[in-house]
Amino acid sequence: MILFLAVFAASAVEAVEALTIVLAVGVVRGWRSTLVGVGAASLVLAAVVAALGPALKHVPISSLRLVVGALLLAFGLQWLRKAILRASGYLSQRDEAVAFERERAEAAATGRDSASAMDWYSFSVAFKGVLLEGLEVAFIVVTFGSTQGHLGLAIAAAAAAAVLVVVVGVIVRRPLQRVPENALKYGVGVLLTSYGVFWGSEGAGVDWPGGDAAILALVGFVLVSSFALTWLLRRRRVAVRLSVGQA
Repeated sequence: MILFLAVFAASAVEAVEALTIVLAVGVVRGWRSTLVGVGAASLVLAAVVAALGPALKHVPISSLRLVVGALLLAFGLQWLRKAILRASGYLSQRDEAVAFERERAEAAATGRDSASAMDWYSFSVAFKGVLLEGLEVAFIVVTFGSTQGHLGLAIAAAAAAAVLVVVVGVIVRRPLQRVPENALKYGVGVLLTSYGVFWGSEGAGVDWPGGDAAILALVGFVLVSSFALTWLLRRRRVAVRLSVGQA
């Protein structure tokens, strides 16, 4: 269940960002070339998952967990760092409406070759957006699924997240303003960091008390630590403002 939720949450975050790009380009430039770009990127991602999944089964499990743990820890700490800085006010909150308007303005400002049946700008932007966001999802799907022996479950979680985000985007017809992406990134950062510590330590020979149940303790520890750090940074920011105001 934790595996499904972790992959689902991470995939939902990336799907929100990819769909924001696709919606912006499609609305301004048209949907034919945009959807072709989405389809091409999806085929590449499917090939990556199909190739990497079976290949990882031949790697010794201890080595795989050590490498995967280190990579997930790097991903998780990166996401968690940004989420903490945003929650504490040191970084501005990501606004999908702003991102949508920026992508739409860039699309509108780029000329289109009317003689060409394919709008290569729409194709390339949609392809790049879906591929770059999707590669991170593919990495998480393959590593989580292969390490736990449930690749099919991980793929199902990623697919469910993608379908849900697309359905919400179509129904609402807005740049996903109501999706709390920053909160999702905070939670996903906590999960990836916890899994990274757990699997990396197992690969290095650590025998966790309680087995897989230790993941829950790690999640709690990372969550409490990140909340404490956010609180401390907020206090520091307020103190700096007060000192500047009194100067």
